Amino acid sequence: MTTARRDYVPHDVKPIKLRPPDQYVRNNENMDTLSTYKQDYNAYPINRVAPCLPEGQNYASDEKMTTIPTYKGDYVAWNQPKREMIKPDTAYHPSDAKFDHRTTSQDAYPYKGPVVTKSYKPFQAPHISKIPLEDMTNYKLSYVQHPLAKRHVHEYTPFKPSDAPFDGLTTHNLSYKGLAGEPAKSLKPSHKLPEQDNPFVGTTEFQEKFQAWPAPPRFSKKRDVYVPPNIKMDLKTSAQIHYGNPHGQPATSCKPLARVQQNIDPFDYRSTMKDDYQPWQYAKPNAIFPKSTITLPVEPMDTLTTFQAHYVPHPLHVTKSFRPRLPGPKPLAPFAQETTYATSYTPKKPVLCPAAFKEPPGYVFEKVDEGGHRRFRPASMAQS
Repeated sequence: MTTARRDYVPHDVKPIKLRPPDQYVRNNENMDTLSTYKQDYNAYPINRVAPCLPEGQNYASDEKMTTIPTYKGDYVAWNQPKREMIKPDTAYHPSDAKFDHRTTSQDAYPYKGPVVTKSYKPFQAPHISKIPLEDMTNYKLSYVQHPLAKRHVHEYTPFKPSDAPFDGLTTHNLSYKGLAGEPAKSLKPSHKLPEQDNPFVGTTEFQEKFQAWPAPPRFSKKRDVYVPPNIKMDLKTSAQIHYGNPHGQPATSCKPLARVQQNIDPFDYRSTMKDDYQPWQYAKPNAIFPKSTITLPVEPMDTLTTFQAHYVPHPLHVTKSFRPRLPGPKPLAPFAQETTYATSYTPKKPVLCPAAFKEPPGYVFEKVDEGGHRRFRPASMAQS
């Protein structure tokens, strides 16, 4: 038993009952196309409102106003004759004659109209033959019409299989047969390995000069033997217990397939290649290792890191909390009517939305419009 299975019990879930929608019944009456706004808000006569402008403030004075400014009064022009301009009068003076919009080219080269040229080409009269035209050609005179021969129609003969048995021999096999005699001998020379006194040396110059450093054997930590528990484990989940398969079929197992144990033993079977080609007797020379400057530890590594080896646990320091304590439980005394809210608040009756009712109170069903919506009218308007 788990905490979730013990504390959370599945509830009895029932299917949701769907209410069938009301059938739409189309009304044959004509729609008045009146909305709630037109019924409740009547139009009032529109009157023009007088402009709310402030009254004009007229400061009238009986004194006569002098229209001469201070500049004209203080600075009087000198009484000197006007000097004539030294600048010559080179302004453009247009001609008084009427401009006819003609150019120099139009005046010099007037249009003389189309020029009639005389042709000096000799006249060539048409040659008219007095011999009547005959429709007889050489082809009509020389062509001799031959009668068409009757078209040959090929008749297909039906296929008749041969009565002789088929021996599987072709024309080539019947005509060209080999002569009786001994089979041909192969003239291919036999392949023999040359005899060598010295065995093959499998070392190269690179292997002799560059030897591998001695590597310690890889440390593998021995794993603990798994001891299965004696108590049988309940592998069923909450979904398997409370929510069974509705189709009644057993669930397929998702357990992975067992891993096949691979054989590590060497393959000792003999083949034709192994029997015919035996390995040469060759002893590998000892490798020349350079002197190593790294001293490796003799003891195997115990999978300890530097942090695990040098870390010293310290006791935890409990810090003092300066947070103020929470107040105790509030008394169950009634609310004192000493605030403005308690003295001036008047509870109101909760009002439900008319759309929550199938038949809203205070309204009378009128009709169902073309969109399938139910229209209601206040009961006061229906009685009036």
